[in-house]
Amino acid sequence: MIRTSTAEFQLTAAGYLQAKLLQNGQELTLDDPQAGAGSSADYVVSGGKEIRDFVLDLDHARITDASGRLGATGKRIEVTGKSQSIATLERTVALEVYDSLPNLVLASTSYKNTGTSDVTLDRLVTQQHILNASLSDQKARPYAMWSFHGSSEAWGKDDVMLITDKFSRANPMQLVMHNDENQTGGGIPVVAFWTRSVGEAIGHAEAVPLRLSLPVRTLADGRVNAAVVLDPDTHLQPGQVYATPLTFLLIFHGDFFEPLSLYSKMLQLRGVSLAHPTNADYEANWCGWGYEMDFTPKQMLGTIPKLKALGLRWATLDAGWFGARGDWEPRTDTFPGDSLQKVVKAYHDAGIHITLWWIPLVAEDGHGKDILNHRPYQLSKVVKDHPDWLILDKTGKPARATAGLGALCPAVPEVQQYYKQLTERFIRDWDFDGHKLDFSYTVPACYNPKHHHKSPNDSLQAVGDVYKIVLDTTRALKPDSVTQACPCGTPPSLAWLPYIDQAVTADPVGAGQVRLRTKMYKALLGPEAAVYGDHVELTEVILRNTLGEVDKGRDFASAVGVGAVVGTKFTWPRYGPKFKIVELTPEKEAHWKKWIDIYNAKMLSRGRFLDLYTYGYDVPEAYAIEKEGRIYYAFYATGKGMTWSGEIELRGLGSGSYQVVDYENGKSLGDVNSQNPKLRVSLTDHLLLEASPH
Repeated sequence: MIRTSTAEFQLTAAGYLQAKLLQNGQELTLDDPQAGAGSSADYVVSGGKEIRDFVLDLDHARITDASGRLGATGKRIEVTGKSQSIATLERTVALEVYDSLPNLVLASTSYKNTGTSDVTLDRLVTQQHILNASLSDQKARPYAMWSFHGSSEAWGKDDVMLITDKFSRANPMQLVMHNDENQTGGGIPVVAFWTRSVGEAIGHAEAVPLRLSLPVRTLADGRVNAAVVLDPDTHLQPGQVYATPLTFLLIFHGDFFEPLSLYSKMLQLRGVSLAHPTNADYEANWCGWGYEMDFTPKQMLGTIPKLKALGLRWATLDAGWFGARGDWEPRTDTFPGDSLQKVVKAYHDAGIHITLWWIPLVAEDGHGKDILNHRPYQLSKVVKDHPDWLILDKTGKPARATAGLGALCPAVPEVQQYYKQLTERFIRDWDFDGHKLDFSYTVPACYNPKHHHKSPNDSLQAVGDVYKIVLDTTRALKPDSVTQACPCGTPPSLAWLPYIDQAVTADPVGAGQVRLRTKMYKALLGPEAAVYGDHVELTEVILRNTLGEVDKGRDFASAVGVGAVVGTKFTWPRYGPKFKIVELTPEKEAHWKKWIDIYNAKMLSRGRFLDLYTYGYDVPEAYAIEKEGRIYYAFYATGKGMTWSGEIELRGLGSGSYQVVDYENGKSLGDVNSQNPKLRVSLTDHLLLEASPH
């Protein structure tokens, strides 16, 4: 039994690690271990056979001071045991707890072959937990809990989901996914579960990206199984030891914000430094993607007057300006000569900064076709001149990255230097003010023998090196710049997360994902992080077989209220029926102007996000931001055009009386105080409030 100031962790002889939250004199848990086979947190698959019958010698546990990974004060516990069926396979479980993060335990498991013949390790399962919501609410079904999944699994798939009786999700990490034409991959190695009273999270605790999975599924009896799974596919020779990566178990109260925030603190204690936002990162942005791939300088320049009229001071030159991916040179048909630089100068002359869209680490290698305009991929100059830079798969062929492109190996020093030179070209020579790094996922494992990798996974772990080069080079040239990375439709990647100064909700499918992904990034990057809410048009997305994706959203409140940076991709003036959906009509212009003015006046993106409401249990959906002594609240009904009536609670107020104003409409709602901070309200879609102390 390991007890901290806020939690209790119990290790059984079978190897199950149970967590309990100590709160208000109660012991709260979701862990529901069962006696007998399958009650271990760890097991091995060897030669196709599951080995679960390890028994730990708890009487001879070794207790010492912790290693110092998460601070100076902590304890380490090591316990060893053997398999009953394979007597020569020894398992050691090592746990560490720290005063710095009392709700978290670090764990690692090692296997030693004490025999005289090899032992096959096909698969290792560690940190396995059986969760039961009924333990915290007797009326709830065992699977009745909310969950967060950090995998970059499929474009547009929800990250926050209610567990059902048939739930199953693989949650692979740092694996290029080929489940749609866009392809994804990367991820934050965390899965979390919560009820109204208690939550639990697991994941890997290493500071570098690793290939593994965090599968979650509902069992036949309704309980929920979650684990960390590795596929070493190796042979353990006599005397050899195989150790799993460091994992964590975390017990908490609240929703996914709490475990992601603690996970981020853990990484920072382990030496990960996060980039701090610049002033530029909080500026509202217009993006040229409304004109799509074949946009022209005329379209970009013609929009400038409307940007100025709306109070927009930042813009993005989006996809379609380039010839071949990898070379990143302007298209000669639409941007001949120095016309690209002239666009940049025109924006600067108008007092507007501009960032450039591109994708690090991919290159056209003559295979496949463009998913955006369906043309065959070219053979880029960089691949023609440096074929040895490519990532190769196990068969020796160029591996496929996102969108079916080839990939340059980030672990190759010459590749890293190439991206430094590209960044200097974009920022110093062409005078752009930052980057929209798109399709930011992961890269394949590299088996190119000419790279002399220690492991094929060296390519995955070097992705962050290239993003760091882009960020550092950009900031050295233009300190008040923007470096954004967009993992289209999915959570971010641990590989590059520390090397951006503006996160993005990444092609959200609807307003709900804008709000939840903003909350996710405020947890991971800090409560004052700059999070771009992406184009407001994405707050309502309709998928049609004949027209493809139709983006017709106008829900600025879902960005403003949660502290996201607002953005838009409207077209102007009229360019025909192709752009009609996103065209800035006079009616829309008045709406856009109203909300951009509200955003610029309040700048809640620069406030401090407060973790005061539990998603899934506090109704209506609610958020709070503190800025300059005031607290701003946002309440949302579920779904467009939905209404809600009832009593809301304004949490987090200090002592005294506060005036409450609906700041969208300039309407006073009266006074409240911290002793009874409640109001009866009716809302349609949303309600945005400002509470100011008297």
